[in-house]
Amino acid sequence: MTDTHRLTRRDFLKLLLLTTGVVGWRWFPWPDDGNYSPDDDHALLGRVTVERIGIFAEPSLRSPRVGNLYRDMVVAFDEVLTSPYGPRHNPKWYRLGRGFVYSAYVQPVRTRFNPLRADIPDQGRPGEITVPYTRAYRPLKGGGWQKIYRLYYGSIHWVTGVRTGPDGQPWYCLYDDWMRIEYCVPAAHVRFIEPDEVTPISPDVPARDKHIVVDLDNQRLTAYEGDEPVFETTVSTGLATLKSTNGIPTKTPTGRFRIYLKTPNRHMGDGRITADIHAYELPGVPWVSFFHEWGVAFHGTYWHDNFGAPMSHGCVNMRTDEALWLYRWSTPHVPWDKPYSHRLGTTVRVFERG
Repeated sequence: MTDTHRLTRRDFLKLLLLTTGVVGWRWFPWPDDGNYSPDDDHALLGRVTVERIGIFAEPSLRSPRVGNLYRDMVVAFDEVLTSPYGPRHNPKWYRLGRGFVYSAYVQPVRTRFNPLRADIPDQGRPGEITVPYTRAYRPLKGGGWQKIYRLYYGSIHWVTGVRTGPDGQPWYCLYDDWMRIEYCVPAAHVRFIEPDEVTPISPDVPARDKHIVVDLDNQRLTAYEGDEPVFETTVSTGLATLKSTNGIPTKTPTGRFRIYLKTPNRHMGDGRITADIHAYELPGVPWVSFFHEWGVAFHGTYWHDNFGAPMSHGCVNMRTDEALWLYRWSTPHVPWDKPYSHRLGTTVRVFERG
């Protein structure tokens, strides 16, 4: 029997074409154990982030649906395009063979395997997942391993050490800041964050002159130095119609606040230790800046790409690279080898005109 885990992506595609005939699109099974090593020669790879999304005959949500993609499929797209049919806030679509896929629930991904490193301070250091996803395993006190979360591309985790994993290869140990447990993933799937990646931006500008404004009506965030806007982008704030599991409103609160806690990563969700990929668990949310007592924060987002429309449970969702910019620019500053900084910093104003 052919072991497809040892096939390159190119070999797998050849096998797929031979066994299924001519197909209009390509997707790749990415196994939890990480033994499948695809060539990373395709510029447009995307991971499906929800249960199911449609393939449409035209780049329009009103056109006929001709197929479906399912959660965690890793798909090679042929082209990214701006559709004249919108939606207006986010008209980005992907062409897939003879069909089209809307970008809202497709995470752009790449595949990078990293060399083993032992330069881990006693207090740990942040690392980034660089494969579409990897399965975390929790070492058990009595021996053996418990399969738990999938960790996704671009998520950030706190690396505390190295050990031999269940496959006999080096795995990094990761500390979960919320669940207060340790779990592990293959070391090749993690890239260490270097000190120069989190150095402060505009450190010469007095902290009192920096402030952030979030416009809920237009789903826009603007960062100011004095009266001058220095950064502006679309975001996704809280969707009021989402079901709250803890009694806290899911609409982003309005008012004046201050960033009071920053951390390179945070586990968000319901707080369960589970292997269920459908559970509401988001380990490794990247570049988090909290500004409200309910736990509302600015942070990077790996589970949707639909900025410009409300999407969250209250937080301000940002593109991960933009959340990192805000994390570096705002105060308080977090040293690269520290898991958080807890003191008052940059002011935040959130408003809507009603």
